[in-house]
Amino acid sequence: MEDRLMLLDNILYIGSGILFTLQLLFGGISLGLLLAIVMTILRYSSKCASYIITGYISIFRGTPVILQLSLFYFALPQIIGLNLEILTAGILTFGLNSAAYLAEILRSGINSLPKGQFEAAQTLRIPLFKTWKDVILPQAIRNSLPSLTGEMIALLKETALISTIGGLDIMRKSQGIAAEHFTYFTPLLIAGAYYYAMVLLIEFIGKKIEKNNANY
Repeated sequence: MEDRLMLLDNILYIGSGILFTLQLLFGGISLGLLLAIVMTILRYSSKCASYIITGYISIFRGTPVILQLSLFYFALPQIIGLNLEILTAGILTFGLNSAAYLAEILRSGINSLPKGQFEAAQTLRIPLFKTWKDVILPQAIRNSLPSLTGEMIALLKETALISTIGGLDIMRKSQGIAAEHFTYFTPLLIAGAYYYAMVLLIEFIGKKIEKNNANY
């Protein structure tokens, strides 16, 4: 009976880290998508901006996320004297990193569109802003839904890295219990179950959205 109560306490304690994990996930994906849209538009608007954005994407995709997280949380205060909270550093890191992948996903989505979309919009005298907002981006996002869902799942799993700088997420709380009771299997198994459940939920919602768009 005592073991069961301890197991339940562990499940609830580790589960209390879900809120922190979800804040990282939705904060990171929101920032990443916003930046990716801006970068996508700039890439097609200016050759100079295209070179800069390509370099940005190369750097963020070519370096480990844990290195980027450490730079924002540990190195940034030494460089400019700006101390970031753990949650802020996490959202900023995951958002900037995700933006690099999302920008490439959107580029692929745009390249999959029928040729002549921009020319048709110009012929119809549709303003450039409305061309992007109402014509190009909705189609590109619709075509990229499976990849966008995949990126969100990847980002969810990457949020576990916040535990390395002390963030009280699911992973950190499971590690705390493991260190306290000198047993790792059960706490890590519980953490894995939480992550897996959230992945299944994201996949379910993603497929629902895809199905609704296919019927649209």
